[in-house]
Amino acid sequence: MLNKQEIEKIKAETKTFFEKMGFEVELEFPSQKGDALQIKITMEAPQPLIGRGGMTLVKLQRLLGVVLKRKIKTEEEFFIDLDINNYKEKKIEYLKELAQRTADEVSLTREERVLSSMPAFERRIIHLELADRRDVATESMGREPQRSVVIRPYP
Repeated sequence: MLNKQEIEKIKAETKTFFEKMGFEVELEFPSQKGDALQIKITMEAPQPLIGRGGMTLVKLQRLLGVVLKRKIKTEEEFFIDLDINNYKEKKIEYLKELAQRTADEVSLTREERVLSSMPAFERRIIHLELADRRDVATESMGREPQRSVVIRPYP
């Protein structure tokens, strides 16, 4: 777990990171869960930093993590969980609703459904959301970046 000094340095470096990119952002560091440090950003026009389907956000999170690990000299392993204007929160809720709605349809019609291709972290949300259901089963199929989730009726 990071100490208070390290977190303060991460806050300063994160602010500088976005300023150098030319973005005015408000930063919030709500909590540290284990070795993951949450960073929530609020800004007026977030789309350039979120990108299509959140892919720019994923790459930005990875880049910020690399930059911070080089700047923050610590023995502690840490990861960055970056969210912009609650995009990830909203996306997770949408994916959970999609999973349940599609599973209900599969259970009713007894016909499998293939969801659109999505990145691994989104597929994981679908699998976890439906893991406890006894009426459907999930499986990832295809090759990256075109992997998708198949929801099948459970035999």
